[in-house]
Amino acid sequence: MAVQTSNNIISSLTWRLTSNVPEYDDPMFKDRTDAGQKLAHVLDDHDTEADIVLAIPRGGLPVGRVVANYLQIPLDVVSARKIGAPQNTELAVGAVANDGTVWLNETLINEMGLEDTYLEDQIEHQRQVALDKLKQYRGDRQPLEYSGKTVLIVDDGVATGATTIACIRQIKNAGAECVILAIPIAPPDTIEKLQSEADEVICVESPPHFRAVGQFYESFEQVSDERAKSYLDRTED
Repeated sequence: MAVQTSNNIISSLTWRLTSNVPEYDDPMFKDRTDAGQKLAHVLDDHDTEADIVLAIPRGGLPVGRVVANYLQIPLDVVSARKIGAPQNTELAVGAVANDGTVWLNETLINEMGLEDTYLEDQIEHQRQVALDKLKQYRGDRQPLEYSGKTVLIVDDGVATGATTIACIRQIKNAGAECVILAIPIAPPDTIEKLQSEADEVICVESPPHFRAVGQFYESFEQVSDERAKSYLDRTED
């Protein structure tokens, strides 16, 4: 019987994620600001009410700023980091939030035969990176109070949902009464997975053929840390 090694598994998963995915001639969003505006209108159509917007940095902050301004509620950040596979750090086997909240893809971990020591080391390392990033963005600001609040988590899009799940779980653990995930773009299977984590998932577009979030944007330039931080200081966009 043939044995499938972890390298074989990674190659197979990478092929399945990237093959036979058509290009989209007309991007759905001009840029993240445009995505935020369209998301805000969809939230309005849903009569969504929230107390706080939490953006997932870095790309979620331009989107989150537009949404927070539209709803006239405070904007803050929530941070998590992907736990990558040993031979391919882009392949998420889990994610950890800055408070230590963890989500693990147990099926993939078992298939790859990953050892607990690897996962434990990665969880602690990535948790600290997420915490440092959160402190960098917040500076001297105190975190907002989530207990009993309706919290809207926003990003510029979701592909697999690993870090998103860790963020949702973190805010639920912090006592939020309701956690709503609001995103411009995500594939249908990811939305289905996220619906079991968030109290509600609101998505502008959910195309069946999905390779990466950026393929649906006309402009999807990387957001620098300095630029991302600036959205926390602004009240207008």
